[in-house]
Amino acid sequence: MDTQIKKGLLDLCVLSFLIDKDMYGYEIVQSISKSIEVSEGTIYPILRRLSKEGYFETYIVESNEGPARKYYRITALGIEFYKKQLNSWEKLKNGMDSILKRGENNDK
Repeated sequence: MDTQIKKGLLDLCVLSFLIDKDMYGYEIVQSISKSIEVSEGTIYPILRRLSKEGYFETYIVESNEGPARKYYRITALGIEFYKKQLNSWEKLKNGMDSILKRGENNDK
């Protein structure tokens, strides 16, 4: 997938996972990686930026299996932003589908 297109959609992917439950960074990377190729170096800057913008809160959970983990929790502002971004994505996707699939029903 084109890098620029993917970068624009990764915010929405991160928000989508955090709508379901609080998660730590590596867990988010692994979850997204099941569907699209992505690295930690791509996701962590997104998490920092979205946290700074007020879409997430963070908290630390101690672990017996290694270092403490920073968890991300979506805020009310983050939920509102997610819904707007999802709506924008749906409109773009539907528009692109109508353009790219316009010839499928025509006999050539």
